[in-house]
Amino acid sequence: MATTDTTPSALASMRARPAETRLPRTLAGLAWMRFRRHKMAMFGLGLLIAILVYIVGGSLVFSEAYANYNDTTRRLQSPSAEHPFGTDEIGRDILARTIYGGQISLIIGVLAVLLSITIGTTIGMLSGYYGGLVDAVLMRITEAILSVPTLLLLLVMAKFFGGRIPDLQLLGRQFSGSVVVIILIVGFTSWTYLARLVRSTFLSLREQEFVLAARAVGARDRHIILGHILPNAAAPILVSATLGVAAAILTEAYISFLGLGVQPPTATWGSMMQGATGAITRGQWWLWFFPGLLIVLTVLSVNFLGDGLRDALDPHSDKKI
Repeated sequence: MATTDTTPSALASMRARPAETRLPRTLAGLAWMRFRRHKMAMFGLGLLIAILVYIVGGSLVFSEAYANYNDTTRRLQSPSAEHPFGTDEIGRDILARTIYGGQISLIIGVLAVLLSITIGTTIGMLSGYYGGLVDAVLMRITEAILSVPTLLLLLVMAKFFGGRIPDLQLLGRQFSGSVVVIILIVGFTSWTYLARLVRSTFLSLREQEFVLAARAVGARDRHIILGHILPNAAAPILVSATLGVAAAILTEAYISFLGLGVQPPTATWGSMMQGATGAITRGQWWLWFFPGLLIVLTVLSVNFLGDGLRDALDPHSDKKI
């Protein structure tokens, strides 16, 4: 009967054995270990969680009515114990407004990216899988949209559709109709790069052995696309979605800063920056500093998170685990 060597040298050898020979790993486990070793990604994740706690937990402390309440007797007060972020030109508390403005900014970013991903992934996978005439038509449409200056298109569409949608009541909150306009504009103008990325991924994967085997057993195109190829293309889509949230928040800030974004009574970080344009020369730094700082921190955290996901989901990553 076999016996186990329990000498000190043998035990030390077992303890020194690499983890992968002792514990089997799943793909998700490997990705998580790669992600954890990416220090900036972990920092970005922690920072993003802190921002989410700020804008969600803050709404439990301050009501939206308080955030929109104006009192001209306390207008343009600098940061103090009573108003840590100061007050704006009509006496509203900036701390409370950054909380509710951040919710709208993130909602715009997430929903716009979901719309962009849906359009870009659909066009990219149809173009890459079927090729031929389908590919030619869809890619010419994509290239036509790419040739139009995005910022100019955003400004024209925001100007044209602005004010045409009435204010919305949702979950007890009042949203400016311009929120919907911005989500649709950003979503319908930011899918082109993702479509090209998904197309190239599908062109590569459709010639792999597992796809040929699925065709050989009579699997339908829909099953092959959604059940076999799309899961293997999920990594670049997920990374693109993560980075797209940051881009959507910045885009909303651009439009709002130019006065064509989300309109009152709804506040966003971008619209708060737009309202503080004259404060720069008057020395009222708190009007633009705090919403600007939150935009910078959110974009940085999402970009760090996207970089970490890109490395973690790369099966050919050369990072040692």
